[in-house]
Amino acid sequence: MANVVRDPRVHPEAIIPKLATNTIGKFTEEQVAFVYGSVWKQRYFTKVGDDYFPLPVQWDVGTQKWLPYKVPSDGVDWWRKYYPADNMKRPTGPTCDGCHSVDYNINSKQVAEWNVGCEACHGPGSEHVAHPTRSNILNPGRMDSKAANDTCIRCHSQGRPLTSPIEGRYYDWPVGYHVGLRLQDFWKLEDCGLGQTTFYYFPDCTAHKNRMQGNDFAQSVMYGHGIMCSSCHDVHGTENRAQLRAGEPPLPGGNHLCLECHGSSSPNGPHTATLEEHTHHRAGGSGSDCMACHMPKIETEGVPGAYVHAHTLRFIAPAMTDQFKIPNPCTTCHAEKSTAWAKEAMSHWPEWSAWKIR
Repeated sequence: MANVVRDPRVHPEAIIPKLATNTIGKFTEEQVAFVYGSVWKQRYFTKVGDDYFPLPVQWDVGTQKWLPYKVPSDGVDWWRKYYPADNMKRPTGPTCDGCHSVDYNINSKQVAEWNVGCEACHGPGSEHVAHPTRSNILNPGRMDSKAANDTCIRCHSQGRPLTSPIEGRYYDWPVGYHVGLRLQDFWKLEDCGLGQTTFYYFPDCTAHKNRMQGNDFAQSVMYGHGIMCSSCHDVHGTENRAQLRAGEPPLPGGNHLCLECHGSSSPNGPHTATLEEHTHHRAGGSGSDCMACHMPKIETEGVPGAYVHAHTLRFIAPAMTDQFKIPNPCTTCHAEKSTAWAKEAMSHWPEWSAWKIR
């Protein structure tokens, strides 16, 4: 998070592709004030006056291809109707910069620091640097779970400010919030209409777009029981995928981390003697990957074929695919099989309720 936005003048290696290969919308390196991203996609911002604007092309890291980057006119984010489709009339200040900087000032359009620096999560730090004590710095790790999770949810969610517009502009981030305050006083998560597929949600209120981990997680049983984002992720960085606190070996996916709290016969579930009894797949195989079933990759990252994990922690039964067209992990993995096959197979699993799979 500390290196998502980079200045190519300071980091000449930041631009991944060769710009000469771009045949969709030509631009020069001199036009690029910032690059955004390097894992899924890379976008390019140019500066005009005090504002930054997204150039109309992006690099798809997975396919190594240039793609257009332009917000469509219909069925899009709530703020789209307030900004023209022309990228050069859609400044990043109201739509992006509040989450990709420390202390973005909506009046001066200046930041204390680009990217998610220490003060984004710990508050002002000069006094702490001069005289380090626990009393002169904020630490989400010592806050209650709701306040700690607010620190992450403020940017890992889709919503809108409670006051809108603010000084004549519409913002896609919680203006005025900073760590230690109550996010609910500044920000409202996007509503979900049960039974309806919307721009943001599947009909069961699982998100189908990225940057909605907070929308998902706030619905989960784990959130209600005080689990924090930092229970699974180390925001200061690890060598593990998604900055997970525990590595993958020797179990698949994030099982090593999951089984710290959900071990065999744990009061937290799965209430079976072994992992195999719970998953009905062999241990060590993809069918026993906790995240594959409880956090399926069904939320698009914004480029074709790139998906991130859902965070509701709910199992999506095959019947939900039949009724609501929500992808379920069974027939996503067993792509050659039908939902009828999956429901029949699960009907013989003794611990599963017949009412839950139909």
